[in-house]
Amino acid sequence: MGYIIRQIESDDYTPIIQVVDAWWDNRPMASMLPKLFFMHFQKSSFVVEDNGKRIGFLVGFRSQTYPNQAYIHFVGVDPRFRKNGIGRLLYLRFFTQMREWGCTEVHSVTTPQNERSIAFHKNMGFTVEPGDAQANGMAVTTNYDGRGGTRVLFRKVL
Repeated sequence: MGYIIRQIESDDYTPIIQVVDAWWDNRPMASMLPKLFFMHFQKSSFVVEDNGKRIGFLVGFRSQTYPNQAYIHFVGVDPRFRKNGIGRLLYLRFFTQMREWGCTEVHSVTTPQNERSIAFHKNMGFTVEPGDAQANGMAVTTNYDGRGGTRVLFRKVL
């Protein structure tokens, strides 16, 4: 494992946006990842490289409203590198940065159908937040983003 982890840069946007849908099993995800994240959240977002090639990334930030809280907005790992600890490496780096900034908890969301993401978050120590409904045997929040989307909300105490 000769992985390098570094802060995200504006120049990472184009190569990542070109592969993000493919990395998400050809689901249309690129619209959830505007360039502004690569410009304005560089100190809290990270890229993992293997021999100079981007194989994973995490976009996250510290809340301006609740300075003790942080949020992981988007994570992607090249499918060829899954099960190699890339996601874990990204999350641990983010947790370290957020602790340094005084955060005591991290939040994230996913869809109730994304069983891989749910299992990953639970494995990383996240708990499912209470919701207003149940789906697949867990609490979910309906209409989370105002467009009818149901989401599983996660929280991890640092």
